[in-house]
Amino acid sequence: MDTHKVGSDTTVLADSLEIPGIGHIPVNAYVLKAREPVVVDTGLSVSDRDFVDTLGSVIDPADVRWIWLTHPDRDHTGGIFDLLVAAPRARVVTTFLGAGIMTTERPLPMDRVYFLNPGQSLDVGDRRLRAFRPPLFDNPATVGFYDEKTRICFSSDCFGGPMPTAELAESGHANDLKPEELRAAQLLWAAVDSPWVHVVDPVKYRASIEPLREMSPEIVLCTHLPPAVRMTTGMIETITMAPDADPFVGPDQAALEEMLKAFEPGSTPAAAT
Repeated sequence: MDTHKVGSDTTVLADSLEIPGIGHIPVNAYVLKAREPVVVDTGLSVSDRDFVDTLGSVIDPADVRWIWLTHPDRDHTGGIFDLLVAAPRARVVTTFLGAGIMTTERPLPMDRVYFLNPGQSLDVGDRRLRAFRPPLFDNPATVGFYDEKTRICFSSDCFGGPMPTAELAESGHANDLKPEELRAAQLLWAAVDSPWVHVVDPVKYRASIEPLREMSPEIVLCTHLPPAVRMTTGMIETITMAPDADPFVGPDQAALEEMLKAFEPGSTPAAAT
């Protein structure tokens, strides 16, 4: 994992996963050094990641007061239970549905949970964090937020896009790509992560983008995109195109067998029965 600052008081804890045929998917968590420090998501749920150790290079985990869980998918919850131990004063910001989904694997301690719905705000001592529902999402419990002090929008999965290299995914910036490359990556991600966007009423969908346009954040911090500084207008125009983009169709079994051949040169995949 790589750590680097963006803005005056926010640090990216950057990771990535390579998805064959798609690219390197950034998987970011964030630390917001407010008066009451906030950790936004807790990284991948894979055995070789130590989220709390990486976090400790940025802030003493014991100082963390809030863990904002943008939604309870496994690429957002990897370090949450270790962090709850290391940060005994921290509470998990989520929704009723988010806490419920977590119980299907391991329940959150309910005395450590703080329910917050879109449209509500959280006071973290020196600023308010305004919760909102991003226009694109893959989990019904998704809640992002806007930091009114720094004009940073934490958008969860919305605006994501695969990168061509792990280095760019973990250490780059969204404008390292050419505009047409970024647009293609974001439309691909929208089709992969939010396939419902192709079947909803496009007028109602585009209306859901307007609050974000009015917010006009200076910086957008997405889980699955490198930091995007002063790029909001162009990225909003991209996601307005999502209903009309090509739907994503994943590899079938024949394609999987070709992948396996590439992973193990000389092997012959077993015939289908």
